[in-house]
Amino acid sequence: MSSQQLTLGASVPPFTAHAISVSLPTWQDNISYEEGDKRVLDVMVTGYPRFFIHRSTQKLAEICVQKFGVYGERCLLCPTHKVAEACRAFMIDRSSQTGAAVPVRLVQFLICPEDQQDAPNSSCIELHIVLFPAEHFPLAKQFWQHTGLCISSRRAERCLSMLPQESPASPKPAFARPPVKAPNRHYSAKSFGRSPPSSPTSPNHLQREPVVKAIDEALSADQSVYVEERYGRNLPLESAAAAKRALRRRIAGVLVHDSPNDWSAAGGQDVELGPSTRGVESVTEDDVFMFSTGMSAIWSAHQLALGVRPVAKSICFGFPYTDTLKILQKWGPGCHFLGHGLDKDIDELEIILEREAAQSEGPPALALFAEFPSNPLLRTPHLGRLRALADKYDFLIVVDETIGNFVNVEVLPYADIVVSSLSKVFSGDANVMGGSVVLNPKGRHYAALKAHMVQTYEDSYFDEDAIYMERNSRDFRRRIRIIDDNTLAVCELLRKRSLVASPIPARAVVKDVLYPKWVTPDNYERCRLPGGGYGGLFSVMFTTLAASHAFYDTLPCYKGPSLGTNFTLASPYTILAHYAELEWAAGYGVEEGLVRVSVGMEDRATLLQGFEQALLAAEATAEHPAA
Repeated sequence: MSSQQLTLGASVPPFTAHAISVSLPTWQDNISYEEGDKRVLDVMVTGYPRFFIHRSTQKLAEICVQKFGVYGERCLLCPTHKVAEACRAFMIDRSSQTGAAVPVRLVQFLICPEDQQDAPNSSCIELHIVLFPAEHFPLAKQFWQHTGLCISSRRAERCLSMLPQESPASPKPAFARPPVKAPNRHYSAKSFGRSPPSSPTSPNHLQREPVVKAIDEALSADQSVYVEERYGRNLPLESAAAAKRALRRRIAGVLVHDSPNDWSAAGGQDVELGPSTRGVESVTEDDVFMFSTGMSAIWSAHQLALGVRPVAKSICFGFPYTDTLKILQKWGPGCHFLGHGLDKDIDELEIILEREAAQSEGPPALALFAEFPSNPLLRTPHLGRLRALADKYDFLIVVDETIGNFVNVEVLPYADIVVSSLSKVFSGDANVMGGSVVLNPKGRHYAALKAHMVQTYEDSYFDEDAIYMERNSRDFRRRIRIIDDNTLAVCELLRKRSLVASPIPARAVVKDVLYPKWVTPDNYERCRLPGGGYGGLFSVMFTTLAASHAFYDTLPCYKGPSLGTNFTLASPYTILAHYAELEWAAGYGVEEGLVRVSVGMEDRATLLQGFEQALLAAEATAEHPAA
C-alpha cells in the first residue's frame, strides 16, 4: 500500500489537534467522499471546520443534548445568544418556505471550572445551544457552513476540560453526508440539505514541517498551552486582548515596527503606531473587526450592509467561493449573479443597474461582492470601473482580498469594506480559523457603517484561537514573498509545457494555467503594489480527465481543502465544490478536471521536481490513453 493510501482521512497537517484539512489523496477518494462511500467517510478523523464538525465539538454537543434535549433532538453550539438567535431565525425562515416551520429552542449553558461553580468569573464559558428535531440537522448544518459562526474546536475543548469526566463515548462523525442522488443546485436559493465537501488533503513529500510543532500540538490542551507559553512562541492566555489588538494593528497596517524583537509588544498600549500602509492612511485598528472565520466576516459584512442601507438585491461579481453566493441568496432579498466576472460583465451590470434604478425609488443595489482575485479561476475584476458604478448608483463595494492579500495588492481605496479569511496565508499553519472586516474611512458611507458596527459588533473570537492566530501571523510578510516566488516558478514550468506555449510542446496535456499574471492581468496590475507578487494560488486545466487524474494522483504534496498554507496543498476543486452541478460550473469555465494548487514554502528545486514528476505522469496519458 502506498504512503498516500495510508494517510486517507488523516489530519493535514499531521498530528495537529486543530488541523483545518483532511487527507483525500487520490482523485477517486474525492469522488468517493462526495458519493458518501463508507471507505472514505469511516476513516476521516477531521476536515475543514465549517464542513466537518470537530470531534471535540461533537462530543460536547452530545453532552448538551443529553443534559438539555429531549428524545430525537440534535443541536448546534453557538458562542453567543445573538448567533443562536440568528441560527434559529435561519432555520425557521428556510423551513417555512417549503412547509411547516421547524420547532427550534434555545438553551444557555454556563460552564465553569469545578472550583468556581458558586462564583462564576471570566474563566467560565457561555454556550448557547440550538436544539431541534434530528431530521432537520442538514438545515442546521447549512447555517454552520454558510456563516462560520458556531463554536471553534478550541472553545469546545476548553468546555470539555471544565465538565465532569463522565461523558458519552465518542459520537459518530457528523461530517458524513448521504450519497448524492439527484442533481442538487449548489447555488440554487432553495437547495438546502447538502453541505459542500469537507475538503481533501494528502501526505506531503515536499514539506519538511518542524517535528516539534507536530508533537506539541498533539499534546493535551493544558500541556500544549504550557509549551507554547514556556518557550515564548504564544502570548499567555491572559494576554488575549493584547493578541487581538496586535492582530487588528497588523491588518490595519499601522505597526511601525513588526519584527521579531517587537512581536511580544505589538498589542501593548505603548507600541509605536503610524499611518496605515493599506492605501488609506487614516485607517486605524478601530476600523478592523475580528471574526471567528473568513466566512463569518463575509456574512457579517452582508449583515452590516442590510442593517445600514436601503433594502435591495446584492451583486455577486465573478464566480465566487461557494458559500459567498449562498449568503447573498439566503439572507436578504437575493442577488444578481454575474458569474464570469469579466470586463464585459460590467457592461451587463450597468444595464441591470439602470433597469433597477428606473423601478425603485432607492438605490438599485445593496452591495457588490467580489473576490480579488477569484477562487478558483483567478480572475481579477476592474475595481476602478466597479467603484465608478458604485458611486453613480450609490451601492457598497465589498472586496474579499484573501487570495491577493494586502502584501501583494492594494484594494481598500476602491472598497467600502474589505474582508479576508485569516485562516489562509495570514496564518499559514492551517491550525486555526479567523476572519477580518476592514472599513474604509474614506468611503461615502463610512460614518453609518462604523456607527452600526460599534453598536452591534460582539467579539466572539475565542481567546485561544486569537493567541494562535497572532503567533502564526507574525512573519506573514516574509512567508508571502517566498510563496509568491515559488508559485510563479511552478506556474512558469507548467505554462511552458501547455497549449498556450509557443511553440506548443509535442506531448502537451496542460490546456491552461490560471494565475493572475496571465488571467485578466491589466486589472490585477492596477492594484499590485510595488514589489508585490501574484499570490500563492493557481489552477491548472488539462486536455483530458485522464491527465487531470494522473497529475493529481502523482503530485507529491498534501491534498486538501484549504489554501494559503505554508506547505503545498492541491485539490480537485470542482469535484469537491460542485460535484452535483458539474455541467453548470463548466458553463462558467470551472471545468470538471480543474486542479487547484496552493503553493508553499518548500525548497524550490524540490518543489519543481515534484511538479515535473506529476506533469510527466499526466503527459504519459497522451501516449497511453485509457481503454
